[in-house]
Amino acid sequence: MTKFSHLHVHTQFSLLDGAADISKLYKKAVEDKMPALAITDHGNMFGAFKFVAEASKYNTKENPDTIKPIVGCEFYMVESRHKQQFTRDERDVRYHQLLLAKNAEGYSNLIKLCSLGYIEGLYGKYPRIDKELLLQHYKGLIATTCCLGAIVPKTIIKKGEAAAEEEFKWWLDIFGEDYYIELQRHDIPEQKKVNASNDSHYVNQDDYNAHDIFFASIQEKSKVRQR
Repeated sequence: MTKFSHLHVHTQFSLLDGAADISKLYKKAVEDKMPALAITDHGNMFGAFKFVAEASKYNTKENPDTIKPIVGCEFYMVESRHKQQFTRDERDVRYHQLLLAKNAEGYSNLIKLCSLGYIEGLYGKYPRIDKELLLQHYKGLIATTCCLGAIVPKTIIKKGEAAAEEEFKWWLDIFGEDYYIELQRHDIPEQKKVNASNDSHYVNQDDYNAHDIFFASIQEKSKVRQR
């Protein structure tokens, strides 16, 4: 039987986006017998210490391998992290990019990328990185094609499959066997077209309405969608 682990997860530390409590995430993951669980908040690693500490509650001396915590981040990728001026016609185009630490070197590089995203790339509320910075700090990291907001899926939609293939090859050349395609089915038309994934923003299906209210009222300042 194939085991499933959530590797694209937004917690409450994905500010104004995620609504998942870390303790509840672990409780659910252990109940569902997931061998691992990742934290991949938007642009930051604020929840990393709590996330790893929470895993130790389940990984006891008697059962040391109950669940493996995987630390990652979903970065905002841009063409140039140094550019700070934009217009209505030339906007700050940001792509989502998931990176996971596979070892201590990868964890160190995650920290560097997160920090430099704020120090060198912050624009508005977005800590941004670019390919130049990634090439300096990619070792020990696992990359994925991510979600509908990522560069390969977006390129398929905007420029076609040939252009997306060139983009895909760039990532594959850098990460090799540590570059993975995220693929899930949720009956979203665009998702079917580009073979993208869907990230997790809350713990249980029943949490949908609460997350929808939170997202609409705080971030979008709009009315809640009717189901």
